[in-house]
Amino acid sequence: MARKHCNFCGRSEKEVKLLITGVDGCICEDCAVQAYQVASANGYGPNAKKANVTFKEKRIPKPKEIKDHLDQYVIGQDEAKRYLSVAVYNHYKRLQQPNDDNGVEIEKSNIIMVGSTGTGKTLLARTIAKLLDVPFTIVDATVFTEAGYVGEDVESILSRLLQVADYDVEATQRGIVFVDEIDKIARKSDNPSITRDVSGEGVQQGLLKLLEGTIVNVPPRGGRKHPDQEYIHIDTHHILFICGGAFDGIERKIAQRMNTHVVGYNSVQHVRKIDKDDLMQYIQPQDLKSFGLIPEIIGRLPVLTYLNPLDREALKKILTEPKNSIVKQYVKLFQMDGIDLTFTPEALELIVDKAVEYKLGARGLRSIVENVMMDAMFEMPSKRTKSFEVTKAYVEQQLAKSHLE
Repeated sequence: MARKHCNFCGRSEKEVKLLITGVDGCICEDCAVQAYQVASANGYGPNAKKANVTFKEKRIPKPKEIKDHLDQYVIGQDEAKRYLSVAVYNHYKRLQQPNDDNGVEIEKSNIIMVGSTGTGKTLLARTIAKLLDVPFTIVDATVFTEAGYVGEDVESILSRLLQVADYDVEATQRGIVFVDEIDKIARKSDNPSITRDVSGEGVQQGLLKLLEGTIVNVPPRGGRKHPDQEYIHIDTHHILFICGGAFDGIERKIAQRMNTHVVGYNSVQHVRKIDKDDLMQYIQPQDLKSFGLIPEIIGRLPVLTYLNPLDREALKKILTEPKNSIVKQYVKLFQMDGIDLTFTPEALELIVDKAVEYKLGARGLRSIVENVMMDAMFEMPSKRTKSFEVTKAYVEQQLAKSHLE
């Protein structure tokens, strides 16, 4: 039997540590490593160095086009959609701005969105990501801790963006980051000298330079930094940051601010005009400061917008109208089993009534429908039924059974 040898370097299997056998030939471990390095250097493989790959923008979608796309998936929230659309459009224009002899350079306008739970902050971010031609990632602020403590460094935000851009540094430096749950890193105490605020003010301080623009040493694999690690240098001057948070209880701060001057006829007239059911529309940067965000970080998030609480009409539309509405999702699930699922208008009205009662926003709708449909999803695939109608009586029966009535 002929002795096997490497088809690249010619060494026999006795002269190498490992010989990988293919259909018509073999390769040794040294040649395999060299082949991998050549492929990476030319832009192929998981750790490809794409130094020569240039990032090219496609046609810039106009703000109205961006908003129209958002309207297909997100009900209401026109104010937040307008702010987001303009911010993203301006971000594209900043990336394509020519060198101006007059020294005019367009600064980025980072955004902060405030709205109670279930109003659509994360959904807006996910939906807009589908439309964009720039790298986009969603990160959760709750996992970050101050440098030196167990948890993630704020630089891991850029590690995620780098991974989304397939390790193309130039594309990463033009991306958009959505930082969710920004309210969870609020300062826990008014006096910062009492104790270390490991996941509060320390994280805000770490975010300052990222938001404003600096060159950051980013570990390509994410996680904690260590001295022997190789870093990738990323400039954040052209990365747009969009932050979102529920800021639960901030309505009390807004109410306190708006009722400070209550002496005189004019102040009484002013107080009467306030919509007490939707105080979020009156939010100002000083309210964020009262909640626990440091002034430096508020200054680096110049665009402040809010999301309205969902009323009954909005919840009803969310249930049926968007492209990926809750009802359409369940209809598709049953379709895959050959079952035609329908909901009566009365059944939908009852589900919406319950969601209004629980005050959990769109997520509350999902929980109720899940409870209502659980038995049907368990039993129907085993039956030969071709159609199933969800009636008001069936909804009442299932809610009573699951103790949600």
